[in-house]
Amino acid sequence: MKTALITGSTGYLGKHLIPVLHKLNILCRVSNTTEGNLLKYKNLKQFNNIDFDYIFHLAAYTKAGDFCLFHPYDQWLINDKINHNIIRYWVENQPQAKFIGMGTSCSYDPNLPMIEENYLDGKLDKDLFAYATTKRTMLVGLQAAYKQWGLNYLYFIPSTIYGPNFTRNDNHFIYDIVRKIKHAKETNTKAVLWGSGFQSRDLVYITDVINAMIKATITDNLPNEIINLSSGVSMSIGNYAIKICKLLDFDFKNVIFNQSAYQGVWHKKLIIDKAKKLGLLDNITDFDLGILNLLSC
Repeated sequence: MKTALITGSTGYLGKHLIPVLHKLNILCRVSNTTEGNLLKYKNLKQFNNIDFDYIFHLAAYTKAGDFCLFHPYDQWLINDKINHNIIRYWVENQPQAKFIGMGTSCSYDPNLPMIEENYLDGKLDKDLFAYATTKRTMLVGLQAAYKQWGLNYLYFIPSTIYGPNFTRNDNHFIYDIVRKIKHAKETNTKAVLWGSGFQSRDLVYITDVINAMIKATITDNLPNEIINLSSGVSMSIGNYAIKICKLLDFDFKNVIFNQSAYQGVWHKKLIIDKAKKLGLLDNITDFDLGILNLLSC
């Protein structure tokens, strides 16, 4: 039986990934705030009696919305610590394991094509700078471990992940839109969304992310790759709202855009040519089906 260490096991991706790994007969040990807390390196020593085949590093200190505006130092300090500790533990105690790290589209320069070769290039958005820097630094650490010690890693960069069984207070844009429009319909009120409605975003369905990760990591055993994961389709917030209004039978005329609210970068669209070439995104979930699955919860 193969074994995996999962950090961030209580997060959205972790909660969906672990059952899939169990079905593949992979024994999972978890690191979270109570067991193997990554803020202290010594806490990871409890796993020294296990030779892990995989380390899935999903943990990150962040939240959607305007969280980054008010917690830049906390994000820099906490994420730098946990990334440093888990990579150090991998190098010093689990070098046989494949390390799977999760990046963020926030680490792309919004003015450059969002292709893997540009991930460490260009300027970062000033509001996302602290968090985005820690994600770039994580990749630098993985690349350094490979260059010096020949260790094996994969680094995935997903767009906003969506799907069923999400946390009710999740403020990622798609959940925010769904939650506000549902509430407006139930209460016969207006739905007030952040921004102008013209800022654009892309999504990726949770099952598509997990299938791609499993195929790249376990089935194909790809070495030392940086891979974008997305639907490849970017729409404006307004168009997302229109689609969700139709699915919920809610009049879009009752949607208001608060242009004074934080709206983040203007445009996001990950280029997924590499993932498609590798056969990782052959069957991308249709948006309407994905949203219907989300709304059914």
